[in-house]
Amino acid sequence: QVQLVESGGGLVQPGGSLRLSCAASGIIFNIYAMGWYRQAPGKERELVAAITSTGSTYYADSVKGRFTISRDNAKNTVYLQMNSLKPEDTAIYYCNAAFGIHNFWGQGTQVTVSS
Repeated sequence: QVQLVESGGGLVQPGGSLRLSCAASGIIFNIYAMGWYRQAPGKERELVAAITSTGSTYYADSVKGRFTISRDNAKNTVYLQMNSLKPEDTAIYYCNAAFGIHNFWGQGTQVTVSS
């Protein structure tokens, strides 16, 4: 059974930082591309950052220079370090694992940026 379990969300003030973690089980983690998506109320889910099995990264323009995605294949975990957070970063953040036709999602973790 595949499980992606996110953690690290919460309430933070503008300008603050959070680190999200996603622990994967039930998949051969090191062959999967891993991504972080987010969905704000009334908006579509969007890709925030992704990292391939070989370590190449992608960032949405809105988070470039502020967010960093990384992975630890020994721990089957992907991280999203979020710095200089803005109120518009408020959303539910979802972890995704993708390999070919295989595509799995976590349950999401809430990130709220507010003073």
